[in-house]
Amino acid sequence: MAGVNLLALRSHNGAVVLDLLRRAGAAGISRLELADRTGLTPQAVSKITARLRADGLVTEAGYRASTGGKPRTVLRLVPDAGHAVGLHLDRDELRAVLCDLTGAVVARRRAPLDLGAGADNVVEGAAREVEALLAGASEGPGGASAAYRGGTGGGAVPQPWYGAGHGAESFESGAAPAADPAADTASAPDPRRPPLLPVLGVGVALPGPLDHLHGVLHRVTGFPEWDGFPLRAALARRLGVPVVVDKDTNAAALGLAAAAGAHGSFAYLHLGTGLGAGLVINGAVHRGARTRAGEFGHQVVQLDGPMCECGNRGCVEALCLAAVARGDVEEAARVLGTAVANLVGLLDIELVLLGGRTIEAQPEVFVRGVGFVLDEWARLQGEDPAVPVRIAGGGASGVAEGAAQLLLAPLFGREDG
Repeated sequence: MAGVNLLALRSHNGAVVLDLLRRAGAAGISRLELADRTGLTPQAVSKITARLRADGLVTEAGYRASTGGKPRTVLRLVPDAGHAVGLHLDRDELRAVLCDLTGAVVARRRAPLDLGAGADNVVEGAAREVEALLAGASEGPGGASAAYRGGTGGGAVPQPWYGAGHGAESFESGAAPAADPAADTASAPDPRRPPLLPVLGVGVALPGPLDHLHGVLHRVTGFPEWDGFPLRAALARRLGVPVVVDKDTNAAALGLAAAAGAHGSFAYLHLGTGLGAGLVINGAVHRGARTRAGEFGHQVVQLDGPMCECGNRGCVEALCLAAVARGDVEEAARVLGTAVANLVGLLDIELVLLGGRTIEAQPEVFVRGVGFVLDEWARLQGEDPAVPVRIAGGGASGVAEGAAQLLLAPLFGREDG
């Protein structure tokens, strides 16, 4: 067929097959079923699955009775054949998770963070937490390495990465690992240590605005010193693995869409130390031409309102945080609802999901307050029912888990990763 990139097509078909294997879970799926569901020929499916087996991503999982002839061989995904690190850099804390190929969290860490401590300090601190996460998962009893049997032999997933090892502190202690003088230079495997897990890379999520394609930060609200800093390149150079950078709200929205297999349109509103939105349109994360979509917190809703750290007056973020600071959570919910109604009117989305530590502290108040404003808005528009409002799943690690999906989603054919 003229104009078809056969290598890209092969990669796409492999991703489709791999995604079906992921969805089949431990029960597995036969080659014939894969052919039926993908529309590919049995010969094409056999070639793809043979390649996936050679890469260590897929294995046989027994047999299934057929309606005629010999039983069908069932294949399943090998979850621990690859892992992705999700890193959430908030203004005052860091959360890191290690996810297997299914997106399940197999290890996690949490530590204090000062985003204003300087780029070099933040990058080094983040790198050490990633190294400690991987070392702890690989060495800990019953951890992710319990089922690890070495590298994948090349192909779709990189060889195991070896970093400077650290002792594994309590994953929720918040304590930073002790400094390792060799941390900047260690790159070869230490024969005294077990190999670390095969890692696709590190997905990093943090407040925007930023350039997702190039991994460069812009004027992060409240931290203008980050403007122009190449975070992706700096962290990739320090860790020696691929790094993807995105806004925290986009990462969270991607994680929610991947978990639900969503094909619709929804908005994820995150209220923590700041306020932002992640937008999913027709099942794909909408970032905009310059990754500026979702700068929800800086829409002006009160012309003569208080100053915001972005330089404008009356931003919804400033009004919400001020209301929370004085203990008027119901007012914060009402202000948030007013801004959400603007978003619903602009994009005609199907669902509003709320998250972030401020909302999670009093979820019922925010769901009720935002829902009330949307009900009133729908009534004035003559629409019934109003757009539903719910608390997003994922909890405190939702953004970090979404950051891991920045690496995992493309592997399964979700190009918005």
